[in-house]
Amino acid sequence: MAKRIKDKERDKIDFGKSRIGPLFNSIFYPTLLSMVFASLFTVADGIFVGQGVGSNALAAINIVSPLFLITTGISLMFGVGVSVVASIHQSQNNQKAANINITQAFEVATLLMAIIAIAVYFFRIPFLRLLGSSDALLPLCQDYLLPILPGCVCIVIQMIGAFVIRLDGSPKFAASLEVFPGLLNIFLDWLFVFPMQMGIAGSGIASSISCAAAAGMVVWYMFFQAQTVKICRLKLSLTSFYLTARNVGYMARSGFSSMLGELAMSVMLLTGNYVFIRELGEDGVAAFSVACYLYPIVFMVNNSVAQSAQPIISFNYGAGNRYRVRRAFRVSLSTATVCGVLATTFLTLCAKPLVSLFLQAGTSAYEIAVGGLPLFAYSAIFFAMNVAIIGYYQATEQNTRATLYMLFRGLIFLIPAFILMPKFIYPQGMWLAVPVTECMTLGVILLTNKGIISR
Repeated sequence: MAKRIKDKERDKIDFGKSRIGPLFNSIFYPTLLSMVFASLFTVADGIFVGQGVGSNALAAINIVSPLFLITTGISLMFGVGVSVVASIHQSQNNQKAANINITQAFEVATLLMAIIAIAVYFFRIPFLRLLGSSDALLPLCQDYLLPILPGCVCIVIQMIGAFVIRLDGSPKFAASLEVFPGLLNIFLDWLFVFPMQMGIAGSGIASSISCAAAAGMVVWYMFFQAQTVKICRLKLSLTSFYLTARNVGYMARSGFSSMLGELAMSVMLLTGNYVFIRELGEDGVAAFSVACYLYPIVFMVNNSVAQSAQPIISFNYGAGNRYRVRRAFRVSLSTATVCGVLATTFLTLCAKPLVSLFLQAGTSAYEIAVGGLPLFAYSAIFFAMNVAIIGYYQATEQNTRATLYMLFRGLIFLIPAFILMPKFIYPQGMWLAVPVTECMTLGVILLTNKGIISR
């Protein structure tokens, strides 16, 4: 009886027939909750390390952070990719093909991340130098880097699992993949950094344990709880390897722009770290790290909008229902815009209390961050609209457009903005580089797609 009730609850999520507004909300609110906890996961590291170890340790985590973004980028590429492809297969009643794609995504992405983690371990010193570590920060960077490497592999399983589980009709369980590990991470951060005095290494260990717990939840769900999606055994033959490579390539193309979104944040961190440490030293990097800790909250909130709309748009796109595709996009864009305005307002009005969570009031790093965060906050409005529009192009397999716009905001506009803006407005230009980049990207999108807003 309990199983019958559970199956009935799942069937309420009908991507092809349910009203778009309630359908979007049924996915969005659990996804938003999970994304907020994912952000708290990151913010907790910063708060406990900043208060318990010091500003140099906070700067060290910011130096290492691009590794997390690379990990998340790989996860999103395969997660979004398999969600788009599997959604289309499901709309065509081909669950077997969807299950094969899901299995391929898990196996290939996990293997790829394991190879990267091993390579980083053996070449950690040049890797940290490449990320912009100074001599003073190098020991702290190593102390944090080594414990988080196993956790990076687990993140891949966790994030792909969230996409697949939402596709299975269980958005609440997908949300729990962030909620429970997020709470666990906060507790372990406090335990390892304060009572146990393990320093920055304790924070890294806490992160890996929490990620491992989330990965374990995914494995349990896929083998014991999943209803339609399944892990299947892949054949070990040349033909199977060829088909896997073909399918992985297709998934990668569908999700590539999502990976670029994470790499854009990596480029922002790398370029910003170089500019801030050159202009303002370690205090500048510590101040910039506060913005980098808070920015993922903005990213996660708006990413939850795009991820909630994606299965609806992809399913109806595969089924040829253009009206429902347009309707879902309008709901997504309006929700993202509201979230962006609220995020900018909150970060601007609450700059001082937010910065004081990470840095001691009166320090040089604190003063730099308080002055810069309100300027940096303007990026949220434009970023929210960009993510919603790019998410629409991903969901409808317009991969070239999605990739091109991600390149604009993550590379083509961003690096010149960081280099040139401080020359015209110093030091405010360093903080305005990201808002200017997002604004210019939105301008390009609107100029090249004049009817996109009214679609």
